[in-house]
Amino acid sequence: MKRNKLSQNQVQRYPLYLDYLRSINFDDNTYISNREFANVLKLNIEVVKKDLAAISSEKGLPRIGRKVSVLINDLMKIVGVKEELNAVLIGAGHLGKALLNFDDFKKNGLNIIAAFDINPLLYEVDINGINVYPLKELKDYVDKNNISVAILTVPNNHAQEVVDILNQTKIEAIWNFATIAINVNPNIVVSNMSMASSYANLYHQLILKRKER
Repeated sequence: MKRNKLSQNQVQRYPLYLDYLRSINFDDNTYISNREFANVLKLNIEVVKKDLAAISSEKGLPRIGRKVSVLINDLMKIVGVKEELNAVLIGAGHLGKALLNFDDFKKNGLNIIAAFDINPLLYEVDINGINVYPLKELKDYVDKNNISVAILTVPNNHAQEVVDILNQTKIEAIWNFATIAINVNPNIVVSNMSMASSYANLYHQLILKRKER
């Protein structure tokens, strides 16, 4: 299947489809309709149709839908579950520790195998089975252990310093939780995770909902 260009909103919705399919009992003869997805996930049915058509390897059957087993396989290819990526986390503070303790990363194909920090009190500390190492060891570790993703959870004033180190490695992607723009090599994929933007969106939707009452 040739992968189509997907919008950011589509990519963010695909894990919702996959989580729902994983939660139901199914066999190789189970089908699911666009209508069921729309009702369960509270989505517009036209959005569901467009989302699934963009990634499905088989066309749905009229009034029946798509085979669940096939759709799960298609969705897993999109959200990354089919290919496990090794990752490191830099910044083992409160947010970093919370992410290290989030077991669903592993279930979805992201394997965090080490963490790094500048605090000596954290070195060799086991956080959910993951050791914390000195930041000075980051470059060698990334290049020697087939690391694809770096998760950045350091304070803003240290973010670019860490990125400068990553720019010298074979890292392919950075998941940035710092709230400043970072300068990376053009061959590195960057995803910026803004808690403030997420809350602003939540607040905006809340105000709109209140006005409807």
